[in-house]
Parts: sequence; C-alpha cells; structure tokens
Amino acid sequence: MTRSVARRVRACVWAGACAAALFAAGASVHAQGAPTARQRVIVDTDIGDDIDDAFALALVLASPEFEVLGISTAWGDTALRLRLVQRLLAELGRGDIPVARGIATESRTPFTQARWAQRGSPSVAGTPRAVPSSVDFLLDSIRRHPNQITLLALGPLTNLGAAIQRDPATFRQLKRVVLMGGSVRRGYSKSAFHAPRPPDKEYNIAADIAAAQALFGSGVSVVMMPLDSTQIRFEEAARNAVFAQGTPLTDALALLYHQWLDAYQPWSSATPTLFDVVPVAYAIDASLCPTLALHIDVDADGATRETEGASNAQVCLAADEPRLLKLFVQRLMSGVTAPPARSAR
Repeated sequence: MTRSVARRVRACVWAGACAAALFAAGASVHAQGAPTARQRVIVDTDIGDDIDDAFALALVLASPEFEVLGISTAWGDTALRLRLVQRLLAELGRGDIPVARGIATESRTPFTQARWAQRGSPSVAGTPRAVPSSVDFLLDSIRRHPNQITLLALGPLTNLGAAIQRDPATFRQLKRVVLMGGSVRRGYSKSAFHAPRPPDKEYNIAADIAAAQALFGSGVSVVMMPLDSTQIRFEEAARNAVFAQGTPLTDALALLYHQWLDAYQPWSSATPTLFDVVPVAYAIDASLCPTLALHIDVDADGATRETEGASNAQVCLAADEPRLLKLFVQRLMSGVTAPPARSAR
C-alpha cells in the first residue's frame, strides 16, 4: 500500500462519501498486488434466515482469493435455500459454480428471504442440471482435492456431521474447517453499549449438538469464530453506500436485506450483525481475527466450553473490526465477482 493510499484509508470515516474513497483505495491496492494462489473453498450455508449469510456469500464471490468449488445448503428447507443460491449465482453470471442440497430438517427460524428465492424467473436459472446431496458433494470434492479444501461452515453443522459419520477418514483430509459458531467468553449482545453477557448457547452449535461434537472430535483442523468475535454491526451509512452501487451483486443484497427487514424476525433490528462475514474475512486475511489454540468441549446442552486438554481448535476471541469492515465494504463495492476457476474439478 502506498503512503497516499494509507493516508486516505486512515482519514476515512463511515459515511457514504468516504465509503467510495475506501473502495478506490482498495481497488488501487488490488491492482498493485494481486494474489498469486487461490484457496479452494466450499461454502456450507443456511442462507435465507438471517441476512448475514447473504453478505458472507457475497464476500466470497467478490474475493479473488477464492476458487469456489461449490456451495452447499444447510438446515431447514434446504431445497428453497438451494433456489435462493441458484438465483443469486445466475444473476451474477456465476452459474459455473456447483451447488449441493443439504439434509432437510425442521427449523423454527423464519425463512425471511423466501419470497426472493421463490420468485426467481425460471429462465434465469439456465439449463437444469442434477444437484448432488451435500454429503456426496463434500466427500467427492475432498477425494479429488485432498488436504486442499477450506470448508466455510456458516450454519448448523448437520451436513458436516453426516459426512463425518459416513467417511471420517476422508473428512479428515480437509485442509481446515473455518466456522461461525459457539460462544466462549462472551454471549449475545444487542448493542456494543451494553455490558457483555456471559457465554450463551449459540444457534449454529445448539441446532445440531451431535454434529458439532463430531466436528470438534474429528481430528480435522478447526478455526472457530464464536460470538466473541463476530458481533460486528453493518451500520446504515455503510449499508447505503453499498446498496447505492447499482451492481447485480449489491442490487441482490439490497432486495434480500429489505425482505429480511420486512419479515417477522426474532432479531428485531434494522442493523444486520455480520456473524458469518467474519470467517470469510479471516480466510482472506487471518490477521483480521487472530486466534488462540484452545480445547473446546461441546456439552450436551450445546454450550461450547473452554476446557483443559490438547487444543482442538484455533479460536478468534476478538476481531479487528475497523479493518474487517473496510475489507467487506471495499469488496462489495467493487462491482465484480471472482472469475471462474480454471483448474479441473
């Protein structure tokens, strides 16, 4: 980064005009030093309930660091989640990315973005193709690319638990799992102005406790982004700057955000919390969320407890929020999505 770019970034505040300046600075940085190697990733997501999954997937698609091998839907109505993902990919011109349907479950969480998923034009989806199950897709991908795949787990861990149960040896050949889940030293918080709550039973872990226990006992490398580090707010000025860009990506996000806002949702807030964006940002730049080696025990109630023993996870307890938000906003305002992978699948 040049000194002039650094001065511009340091001088910015979160307002619409400065968000544009941040984008310009970020574009300059990327032009000066593009990444030479791309990470192979699979995204497992319960997109469609809370809005943070859509923002996280957008960051994946807008980041040249990633070769996206596929996107898998998790938890609840996985078929409708699949339609949401397919519509998003089609509208971004990324129909080359494979999709997989996860294990359907009961879910009491409102599917706030169901209308956007249901109302996509059939012509947008292009030529229909067979959709594999998430477990088949994940295990087959690992066999083709052993020790090379980062699995970004952004929802309940049901698909991962089933893959471990079917073929634990193959699952261990993942490079790593980077997940949003758990609560180690801090619980849910509605506002940065309130005192932190003690650790809570976090949704992604508590939804499928057995799967979470299987993951932390699997022997695979786990990087954990718990509530401690993921409660980052996407405030109005930054949202408006992103939504005003008028790109296919930001237009889709604006519509999904307003459906989330308009639906009955238990969060009761107009300000999204970027839970699932944090593991994606970490995979781009690990310095955004430094980790500690801890032993995490998932108890019978779904609590994730820090206990004695050999470490089984790298855990981020505090993110660099200003830098992470800058990266996130810059990428969404870039107006492009990462090009298709060139390597054989």
